[in-house]
Amino acid sequence: MPEPQSSGSSRSAGPASRGSGRGRLAAWAASHARCLLESLGRLHRRWVASLLTVLVIGIALALPAGLYVLVKNLDTLASSWHQSVRISLYLKQDVSADSGQRLADDLAGENGISSTQFISADEGLRQFKQASSFGAALDALGSNPLPGVIEVTPEASLPPAAVGQLVDQLSKRRQVDHAALDQAWLRRLTAILALISRASWVIGALLSAAVLFIVGNTIRLDIENRRQEIEVMKLLGAGDAFIRRPFLYSGVWYGLLGAIVAIMVLVACYMALGGPLSTLTASYQGGLSLTGLSLRESAGLLAIGIALGWVGCAITVNRQLAAIEPR
Repeated sequence: MPEPQSSGSSRSAGPASRGSGRGRLAAWAASHARCLLESLGRLHRRWVASLLTVLVIGIALALPAGLYVLVKNLDTLASSWHQSVRISLYLKQDVSADSGQRLADDLAGENGISSTQFISADEGLRQFKQASSFGAALDALGSNPLPGVIEVTPEASLPPAAVGQLVDQLSKRRQVDHAALDQAWLRRLTAILALISRASWVIGALLSAAVLFIVGNTIRLDIENRRQEIEVMKLLGAGDAFIRRPFLYSGVWYGLLGAIVAIMVLVACYMALGGPLSTLTASYQGGLSLTGLSLRESAGLLAIGIALGWVGCAITVNRQLAAIEPR
């Protein structure tokens, strides 16, 4: 009967091994949860120093995040302005109203053009009389000096360089005498946005390094204050991973709380600027919507804060623990 006994023992060993594996996993999770709470308790016991560190980290994270929000809203504003760009095609005097309308219809179907509007010479003269006080002087001329005009609206997705190329192409049309577009301001705005965007990345990288140094220096001081405790733990056989764990969680708390402070700073700034922003939005007839950080962007900022706190702590702890040996 040996074979049935062997089979039964293997069946009993399987659940036992699975049970021991679940037990080890539960013990591992409980150990990490205990370290997480203990590290938060240490921050609470030194709440003044911890608060100052968290505030510095929060301000350091709020600056690049604020620049990101600024660039995002300026992009929205630039898109709104870009949609208002118009190319004015001044037709030659010998182009009739019917020919001008046909040309406007043909241009409306070309690539890069969103819409066209033909304004005849008579319509242009009537609009000019209504908008100015030179009606009597214009009537004295006897003939209409204004040419027909086609207002061309480029597609909103066209970059400024492509809009310039479109102006050059339209100016070469046989019926067109002159094509006008004041796009210098658009090029300057695009260059300013690119500069601010690049500056936000550079400042973000510099301040991220500053967060690493702040967390690292704070953890280094904490390790020095607990140097004797660490030496005793090493004498009792504790490994570096066990000693390192609470310090790493302290870095996580510093990064997480600093990111929360950064979000609160951005919300406070947005609320403080709510009045002027509402006035600016109203000037665009509600077509301009200014926003802060979205939920996904806020979660990303929290993740960045946690990562910076963890990395800054890990770099310092590994170096400091290697230099501490029990006497």
